Amino acid sequence: MRTAAGLRRATVSEAIPLASPVIGAREQERVLEVLRSGRLSLGPALGEFERAFAGRVGAVHASAVSSGTAGLHLALRAVGVGDGMEVITSPFSFVASANVALYERARPVFADIDPLTLNISPQATAAAVTERTAALLPVHVFGYPADLPALEALGLPIVEDACEALGAVHANGVPVGGRGHPAVFGFYANKQLTTGEGGIVSVADAALKQRLDSERNQGRAPDMSWLDHDRLGFNYRLPEIACALGLAQLEHLDQMLAGRSRVAALYREALGPVEGVRLPCPDAGGARRGWFVFVVQLPRGIDRDAIVRALGTRGIPSKPYFPAVHLMSFYRRRFGHREGEFPVCEDVAARSIALPFFPEMSEGQVRRVTEALVQALGGSRW
Repeated sequence: MRTAAGLRRATVSEAIPLASPVIGAREQERVLEVLRSGRLSLGPALGEFERAFAGRVGAVHASAVSSGTAGLHLALRAVGVGDGMEVITSPFSFVASANVALYERARPVFADIDPLTLNISPQATAAAVTERTAALLPVHVFGYPADLPALEALGLPIVEDACEALGAVHANGVPVGGRGHPAVFGFYANKQLTTGEGGIVSVADAALKQRLDSERNQGRAPDMSWLDHDRLGFNYRLPEIACALGLAQLEHLDQMLAGRSRVAALYREALGPVEGVRLPCPDAGGARRGWFVFVVQLPRGIDRDAIVRALGTRGIPSKPYFPAVHLMSFYRRRFGHREGEFPVCEDVAARSIALPFFPEMSEGQVRRVTEALVQALGGSRW
């Protein structure tokens, strides 16, 4: 007979991870090559990774940086955002897409989201434009392409937050990152491609890449002179080990993306009949999602925190995803934001939950998550 302690150990051992990177022999091999070379920063792997990534998304150039946040910061600087200006972005995002405007003493201005795609609404964006608007920062939320043609029609500089959207494709067949705007990708451990930490900015203009390369390296001059730093810069470099890991990941990116699409299809089939649970929007009009997470919206009136706890007792981690940025304590204090400003975002944020999702997730694991969610919903008050 199992003791209570034994049952607890069994539950922990059978836990399904929320996310899990695919790391194999090729990643180890590329990292070891760097370690054996003794060149750990600003070496050949950096340029190789940048060129390979740019080719992957159909961009002319790319500049690798220490995080997606660092890339967004440098990209906003590059398009001219500065003191007293405004940047319109989504309140339904990871907080970094708003924070980066503050790094340049600009103000993040939020516009509500589309209830289907969960991306920033072009109509709400147009209504938020003022004479102080310096740039738009749309987020390709959960890997689904934002409506860039509609945003481009507003005639303002655009920086794309593509940190969740590697592998996504616009309706016209152009990969996210290849439309010519600075587009920023993130490589945290749960992303489609990981370097542990890290990011990259895809760009179309050689002068812009030169600026990004300089500012990520403390503003060093283009000739890399140690004594001449001709602009304000930052320590946003991506180490050679991370670049090597990224190169190995690029070699089997198609398989990892296919794995994510497979798991998403399993979830759709399993959760489709569950009444009241809203699934991610399907691809439409030629646009294609680059699967990052699998986030569902629970029925209104459900205690989401109770669902998270109930899943946790079954060894299934989940997470509220995303909270509304404007209702975070810092943004409430700083700008006086309150409930009711962005009703679509607030409704979605209150009901959204990220389920375990990774390329090598099995059909049995998806079934187990689905059954646990159905049981938890059945035990909740509506």
